Amino acid sequence: MNRWVGSIFLCIISTLLLMSWSVVAEGETCSGIVPMQYRNDKISILDFGGVGDGRTLNTKAFKEAIFRIQHLKRKGGTLLYIPAGVYLTGPFDLTSRMTLYLASGAVIKATQDPSQWPLVDPLPSYGRGRERPGARYMSLLHGDGLHDVIITGENGTIDGQGDVWWNMWRQRTLQFTRPHLVELMNSRGILISNVIFKNSPFWNIHPVYCSNVVIRYVTILAPTDSPNTDGIDPDSSSNVCIEDSYISVGDDLVAVKSGWDQYGIAYGRPSHGITIRRITGSSPFAGIAVGSETSGGVVDVLAEHISLFNMGIGIHIKTNIGRGGMIRNITVSNVYMENARTGIKIAGDVGDHPDENFNPNALPVVKGIKIKDVWGEKVLQAGLIHGLKNSPFSGICLSNINLHGNPGSQNSIWKCSDVSGAAIQVSPFPCAELTSSQQTGACSTYF
Repeated sequence: MNRWVGSIFLCIISTLLLMSWSVVAEGETCSGIVPMQYRNDKISILDFGGVGDGRTLNTKAFKEAIFRIQHLKRKGGTLLYIPAGVYLTGPFDLTSRMTLYLASGAVIKATQDPSQWPLVDPLPSYGRGRERPGARYMSLLHGDGLHDVIITGENGTIDGQGDVWWNMWRQRTLQFTRPHLVELMNSRGILISNVIFKNSPFWNIHPVYCSNVVIRYVTILAPTDSPNTDGIDPDSSSNVCIEDSYISVGDDLVAVKSGWDQYGIAYGRPSHGITIRRITGSSPFAGIAVGSETSGGVVDVLAEHISLFNMGIGIHIKTNIGRGGMIRNITVSNVYMENARTGIKIAGDVGDHPDENFNPNALPVVKGIKIKDVWGEKVLQAGLIHGLKNSPFSGICLSNINLHGNPGSQNSIWKCSDVSGAAIQVSPFPCAELTSSQQTGACSTYF
């Protein structure tokens, strides 16, 4: 016991030192909103009968260990140590004031037996499961109403074994919406770092109705053809910091959301104060996305120092009629993209509806979108900006953007409609709706 306790202490101190050094080396960070906590009380999953042979089901061991943390309530919280090994498990709930610590070589592996996955209620801002009406499968790691929760370690792995779920989706045999890998609801003070997430059945990390969340130094992996395996989706959440991570998945790398049509409008909780910084990745869909579920509103988002390779769309802001909500003050800067189908897309015709009861007159408002310092190579379509006829997008400000096509091919033109704003130093030359004047309306102070 003393050996692994000492190992944990040294690794946490090393992580803290590396984090502090990275701030000096890499510049700004928002991670201070949730500092790393050292827990005096430590337990191992082995103490509760955990077996890391990749075959034994460990759901009971995880639940008993977390029950102990929850009910003994040690001062300063408790660390649950997962040593090297492969721990097969069904879903389980986390608790407040705990650290889930995965040692090097530790793998928490999800069971592929759907009968082991409980059902939970749909999110009130979605009104139903995202894929199927009614309930949805519980995430592998789940929590509701928590505070001071840390998921970290020595780059251990949380493996969702999602292929059985992807196949059910492809074969249209899903009875309920697929589970996320991690979903934390109505929680605050969340830190996720130094863990590998792979093969999620659905979205990977989903903080919803949360505040003060830091996700940093994570690796998120899924095959490019895995359906809807978004990397990180902050949803109706505030003060979220996403930094220094690598994401290669089958859908958007990071997508900021806030509820779905009439349900999101009624719930009325926006996402705001989201920072996305130093993300590298690849996907057949979007690198940095807002939407398409934005009915509660998305405001004050900063994404910067982003490196994208083999992308569908580099930067994608997406909404639809029936969504309502406001998308405002979104800033994306210092982006490099290579081999992308589309560089920048801002569109009001993206995404489906939960049911036929959505209000087609609930139109989104999109204004104050600032995109600057973007360089792209092998970008087939530079940009598409399509607002809504009865709710034109305004204040679309583009600056210092160079999106090059394949060598030897002519650069593609921008396509725009129902949009106003301005552009300066943009190549290929932007559409006529975006004048090159530096003094155009809402963009004058930005330039």
